[in-house]
Parts: sequence; C-alpha cells; structure tokens
Amino acid sequence: MGSGTSSSVASPLSAPRGSLGVNVPAAIVVGISLVIGLLMVVVFRYTSDQKAIHVAKDRLKAHLLALRLFQDQIPVVLRSYVRIVLATGRYLRLAFKPLLFVIVPLTFLIVQLDRYLGSMPVAAGQPFLVKVRLDNPNTLNEASLQLPDGLLTTASAVHVPSESEVVWRVVAEKPGEYKVNVQSADQTFSKRVVVGAGLSRLSPVRLRGKFWERIFVSGEPALPKNNPIESIDVQYPARNIAFAGFEWNWIWLFFVLSLAAGFLFKSILGIEI
Repeated sequence: MGSGTSSSVASPLSAPRGSLGVNVPAAIVVGISLVIGLLMVVVFRYTSDQKAIHVAKDRLKAHLLALRLFQDQIPVVLRSYVRIVLATGRYLRLAFKPLLFVIVPLTFLIVQLDRYLGSMPVAAGQPFLVKVRLDNPNTLNEASLQLPDGLLTTASAVHVPSESEVVWRVVAEKPGEYKVNVQSADQTFSKRVVVGAGLSRLSPVRLRGKFWERIFVSGEPALPKNNPIESIDVQYPARNIAFAGFEWNWIWLFFVLSLAAGFLFKSILGIEI
C-alpha cells in the first residue's frame, strides 16, 4: 500500500443500461450518428457546387449507359471507359471540397468520444496490468508501484529489458476511481485508474512528450520532460456495443449509422451528393 488516493464518485453515466433497460452506449452512438449525418449533409449542401455535381453525375450515368448500349463496338467502349474515369475524377474533386470543412472537427469528436466508448473500466476482482516504460533499461529495478487502499498486486513485478518495461498485475477490491503512484529515481508520478462499470472518461496511458500521440490516445497531463519514465499504461478492456444482433466496435457502428443517416437526410432535403 502507498500514498495513492481513491474515490468512489460515480460518473454521470454510471450504468451501461438506463432505468428503462436502454443500452446506453448504443443509444448514444445512434443519437450522435443521426446528428452528425444531418450536419454533414447540410455542410455538404452549402460548401459544394450542387449544380456542377448534378452535371458530373449525369455525365457519368451517360457514359455508363453508352457501355451497355454499344458494348459490341470496341472504339465506343474504349472511349466510354476513358470518359468514365475522367468523369469520376471530376465528381470526386467536386465532392472532396466539403470534406475539408468536416474532417478536422469530426476527427477530434471521434477522439473525445473514444475516451468514453472505446474501452470499459476495469471490473472489480478482475486482474489488469500496469505497465511502466523507462528511458533506460538499466534502471528497471529502481521503479516501484505504490497502490492506494482497494488495489492489490497479485504477482511480483515482471521486468522486460528488451522493451525497457516493468509490468505489475493488479486487482481492485471494489469499484472506484484510484490514483496509482509510480516511483523512480526519487520521483513519483500518478496514473488514474477507473474500476467499475458504465461510461467513464478513460485514459489508457500517460505519456512524456509526444504531443500528437497524447492528443489521440491520452486524456491526462503529460509526464514532466526531465524524468526517467516515458509512459504509464493501464490496460482497460475494449468495449463492444450490442446493436442489431451484432457486437460492434463503436467507431464502425458510428460510421455505418452516420452514412445511413446522411443518405436518408440527403433524400429528404433533396441534396446532391
């Protein structure tokens, strides 16, 4: 045991299913997909040349029709293939411009949602791994793990010199939010660990430096630059969402539903895509 802290404060979305038995993660993905599908169609409408897209699609259809009508005339078929390629390129050029307006905000939205939907908190009583990577494999023996009340190690630390890592197997006695401390070279750094169920904002790793990697994979402050620890990693189990009789990674489900919603709203609003 060490000087870490624990808390049992629940997340606002603390249960996988609502009081009416609703699958909360699936409901969130469906709701967000509908909204994003609508917003992307509206953005496409006001940032694209709708008339030019309509003309490009009509020309592409005409060239495809020529292939069917004159399939026994080789010169016509060859010209049609060339024109199909050119018409497809023209259409893609027209359709690509609106993507420039949505790709950045959509990427950061996915990154933030993945903090909640990509992984599940560690279950109480279920062992999990805490990995610490140091910048010098010769200092692995200096690293130690300090656990708060409620967390216990179930095996001795494992040193992996080839990866410059120390690995501990830990188990939680009860749900809660904990801070584990890692000490090396008289310096101590903490890592947040969430135990329980439901939807919590999770950060699987705390990193030193690596700004862009932290943007995408870490939700915690960077480790100080002048310290021997490169990263502290907690292995959270991946979350699969039950929907339509299948188990989905939430990102795949989001893309499928948002595309379906986009085509639905495109037809309702009469927008050329």
